[in-house]
Amino acid sequence: MSKIVDVQLGKYGRIRSFDTAHFVLQKGDEVLVETEQGPAFGVVCSDPRTPREEQPAKPLNKIYRVANEKDRERFEKNCELEKKVYAFTYMKIKERSLPMCLVAVECLFDGSKVTVYFTADGRVDFRELVRDLVQRFHTRIEMRQIGVRHEAKMVGGLGACGRQLCCTSFLTNFQPVSIRMAKEQNLSLNPPKISGMCGRLMCCLAYEYDFYEEAKKNLPKVGKKVNTAHGKGKVVRHNIFKQKMTVQLESGEEKEIPYSDILGNNKLEGRDSG
Repeated sequence: MSKIVDVQLGKYGRIRSFDTAHFVLQKGDEVLVETEQGPAFGVVCSDPRTPREEQPAKPLNKIYRVANEKDRERFEKNCELEKKVYAFTYMKIKERSLPMCLVAVECLFDGSKVTVYFTADGRVDFRELVRDLVQRFHTRIEMRQIGVRHEAKMVGGLGACGRQLCCTSFLTNFQPVSIRMAKEQNLSLNPPKISGMCGRLMCCLAYEYDFYEEAKKNLPKVGKKVNTAHGKGKVVRHNIFKQKMTVQLESGEEKEIPYSDILGNNKLEGRDSG
């Protein structure tokens, strides 16, 4: 039975899971893997593990073969080419005053194509730039414009939590993130505190949103007037972990009370007050 290993593509690329096929591998082995763009060089960075029942239904790409010395030499040669293309492209962008920001350069393992990733506010006429690159490196050049979230995914870094960026380490797709998600979790709406390195709302705001939404489903909303065991008041904030809410009483006093102290709501009265 084949097993699963995590492989880091390239020197600093994303870590992906692959089917070991019939190969017996261990951490640190250099391998060639099958990707959507063709063969790629990578390093095994986990011990082999048995597939679990909760593994995605879509079959994983397989290990193509264990890398040999020639593969290592080709990989190093490709890395040098990427550096040269990056430096040359950066220079030409400055020379031609093109309104674009160079992000990264990737070379296919077989050297058949080099992809240049960049960001820009709008459309950019890069035909002359591509002509310069083809004349200099004599290979197929693809220019690919990406968004700021994909830029952060490719460049990488550490988030405010001190861990590697989620988009770099494990996220495969970007789901929509809204300011409502921060509001539902009682987070500060100060943009620097809830924005990632890309300048957009942090992806992790979506992780617990469904839990908060479900937990607050039967609770009176903030601003709603309620009857409590301490008198009438207005809901100021929720603390779903303590199963309590803060209410501003008619006297002006703010009081944190358990859900069971809210009168006239059988669903709340039946909850554990914590």
